Amino acid sequence: MSEQTRIPHGDEKVTVELTVKELMALSGIRFHNNHHVEVSARKKLNEALEETYEIDKSSAPIDYRLLI
Repeated sequence: MSEQTRIPHGDEKVTVELTVKELMALSGIRFHNNHHVEVSARKKLNEALEETYEIDKSSAPIDYRLLI
């Protein structure tokens, strides 16, 4: 018996603009002399996620048990 996490609008697409280096960093390639590339990419993803869920703040909050 497997439980599935339910995320409202979880199948909607979100567009995030990344540089090629940022995409490479997120795929696992390490830029040893420039950690800023990965940090920048993750920041962009987090901002996109925050903007996406900002729309849903007017709806009921997500039940904590559904996130586990």
